[in-house]
Amino acid sequence: MIKAKKSLGQNFLCDQNIINKILDITEIEKKNVLEIGPGTGNLTSEILKKKPKKLLVVEKDNDLVNLLQKKFCNKIKIINDDVLKLNENFLSKETLTVFGNLPYNISTEILIKWILNLSLKRTWFDCLILMFQKEVADRIISNFDTNKYGRLTIIANWRLKIKKICDVKASSFYPKPKVESSLLFFKPKEKFSNFRNPKNLEKITRVFFMHRRKMIKKPFNLLFNNNLELLSKMGISLNSRPQNLDFETYYKLTREYENLRG
Repeated sequence: MIKAKKSLGQNFLCDQNIINKILDITEIEKKNVLEIGPGTGNLTSEILKKKPKKLLVVEKDNDLVNLLQKKFCNKIKIINDDVLKLNENFLSKETLTVFGNLPYNISTEILIKWILNLSLKRTWFDCLILMFQKEVADRIISNFDTNKYGRLTIIANWRLKIKKICDVKASSFYPKPKVESSLLFFKPKEKFSNFRNPKNLEKITRVFFMHRRKMIKKPFNLLFNNNLELLSKMGISLNSRPQNLDFETYYKLTREYENLRG
């Protein structure tokens, strides 16, 4: 039996009921599918039963790659690489349906990378079906003016429509993690704020949420040099805290930041 590697954040999904629930979310017959972190191939086997046109899997662990090659032979294409080092926009010429039981230690990094790298001309996926640590999922789907609302919420909701499917108990994985998980479904938005450089949204939110319990006077002045005209135009109070500003306010602030810098 393959032993899970803690250093890679490995927890293999082994609950057939959850696997069935994942595959009931969207139709994949004759579609191009990508699975991130297939592990020992439990979900992979069930994906193949749905007869996709093509199945790509990204797996970093060499031991698991060898296992998957023996188990599935030429039924899947294995990309033996770190998902954070791949340019996902070039994985396939055709749109992908993406499944992923993401390693807890890099799940937010993966999601933010994918969002900030999205092309304006072509979205490389039609949907994402991803497993997160429940605490992280709660942050992704939180509303503004709550204590879970933050950078991850704002960036995720910029380009994606998000729906929670269900919570998943720790006993659904091997080895059993110390936390519960949540399954989220993402679809690309057709309408969204356009930025010259999406990394400016990451910068704006990072500076504002650096001290999330403090008022926004310091981050606003740092980014906008005490621009009182902008403050009035935006209808923002410097006595607000970062979590008091809604999604659209952060998107407008990002556009203003770009306009001020030409």
